[in-house]
Order: sequence, then C-alpha cells, then structure tokens
Amino acid sequence: MTATTAPELARRTQAEVESQPDTWRRAIELAARTGALPAAGANVLGVGCGTSYYILDSYARRRRQLGQGRTRAVIATELDAVDLAEPGDAVILLSRSGTTSDLVRVGRELSERTRTIAITGTPGSPITEVAHETIVMDFADEQSVVQTRYATTALTLLRASIGDDVAGLPDLAEAALAEPLVADPADFDRVVFLGTGWTLGLAEEAALKCREAAKLWTEAYASLEYRHGPIACASKESLVWALSPLPDDVVEAVAATGATLRVATGDPQAELVRVHRLAIAYARHRGLECDTPEHLSRSVVVA
Repeated sequence: MTATTAPELARRTQAEVESQPDTWRRAIELAARTGALPAAGANVLGVGCGTSYYILDSYARRRRQLGQGRTRAVIATELDAVDLAEPGDAVILLSRSGTTSDLVRVGRELSERTRTIAITGTPGSPITEVAHETIVMDFADEQSVVQTRYATTALTLLRASIGDDVAGLPDLAEAALAEPLVADPADFDRVVFLGTGWTLGLAEEAALKCREAAKLWTEAYASLEYRHGPIACASKESLVWALSPLPDDVVEAVAATGATLRVATGDPQAELVRVHRLAIAYARHRGLECDTPEHLSRSVVVA
C-alpha cells in the first residue's frame, strides 16, 4: 500500500469522528428537553455491552461523584440474579443499533421489574420494543462498525442529564480535531491507557477503539494499579496515555521504563477525540480498513 492510498481508508470513520462537535451540541439540546433520564436521587442501573458498557460505567461513576444518587453499570451478559431482582428505580439500556441480543433479552426481563429507558440510534429497533421509554439519537448513528461519535454523544447526553459541565465540550472537541496527532504510529507498537474514577471507563473505551480499528496492542488500567504488575511490559516502544492527572510517583515510574507519557489536562471526554484520530492513523499505517474491521459486525445478534 502506498501513502497516496492510505487516506482512502477509514473515510466513513473519519467523517464521523469529525462530526462530534455537532452531535455533542445536539445531545446537550436533547438533554435539556427530554424528561426521560433519571432524576437526582434515583437508584440507577446502566446495562450495555462493549463500548456501551464502558460509557455507562463512566456515567455511573460520574453520577455518584456528583452526588446524584446510587448508580452502577453492568455488562448485559454479567447481570446476575441480584441485579435482576433488585434493579433499582430505573435502568438505562444503551445500544447504538438496538439489536444486540444479550441486551434485548435482559432488557425485557428488567422491564418486568422496574422502569427502563432505552438510548439508541435506531428508531423502531428491538430495544425500543422492550423498554418503557426511548431516547432516539439517530443524528449520531454511524455507518462504520467501530463506534466513535455515537458513544461520545451518548456520554454527552448522560453527563448533561446529571448537571455536569458540558457546555464547552463541543469547542474542546473542535480543538482536538485541529491539533496535530498525539503520536506517530511508526514510533509506538503499544498504547496503555490509564484512568481513575469516571475516567476508568474512558480508558477501557480508548483501548477498545485502538484494538477494533487497528488491531493495536492496547491495555487499560486504573492509574494506581499500573505499577502493580502491568508496568513490567513498558518500554521505549510504549505510549502511556493517562486520561486524568497522575501522582508524581507514577510519572517517575513510567519515565524510568523509557516509555513516552501523555497526561490529559482538559476534559477527559475530549481526549477520546484524540484517541479516535490516533486509532485511524494506526489503521492507515497498517493498511487496515477500520470502517469495516475484520471479524467485527455492527451488532452482535445471536439465536
């Protein structure tokens, strides 16, 4: 593959990544006029798969951090008997396609026990048929298999619903799109993402994006867990990317390995835009088409 053909790869994904400032603004407007999302004080459960779970985990941790009430996130396939019996006051079911079999199945069961709210990009999808209420974000839906703007737009909606300061997020996304890439794909063969609190889910999502789009060796850890073993694999070929500030001892430990360290200084959600751009760059560098990655599909639908 020549350099002139590389930009032809990931054209859909790139267009979707670049549209995030607009979809985030629309999500903020939507949050202001919808009454479907749980109010402060409600006991909330978020259920999703893959990217949707990581977004809900970030939301849950942030909602608790802001004193909005008990909130937790669970992977749909890991929902146990206690979760089903005591789901709380409301359940959020997050699914871009609305067709994920595991989520639709548990959503149907949960709807028999408590109020359920589906957030989806696809009107009339199966998840809308099992939930009590539905929020449709078709303006953020994607053609690409790898989720970028839909996930971050859902997070914008959810953060706005809990009173988080998201007004400046679209401008931060625009700035992230205009900057040079965080790194040259030729310089690093692995990327490690670190997060803490509500950014831990973002770190997991960032690592997943690079795996899906570029088959890149990525890892994600809680920031203070990194020294408890995983740092053993760090080297000068590693980019360690923290989505929230790090204590000095972790900074010093990473430096001692020879790895390159990046620590986010702005809103961690805007950092995901930089991750998306780097994932696309890695895919092109490796001659991979991340619009339709090998072995992946838009939704996991099983009998």
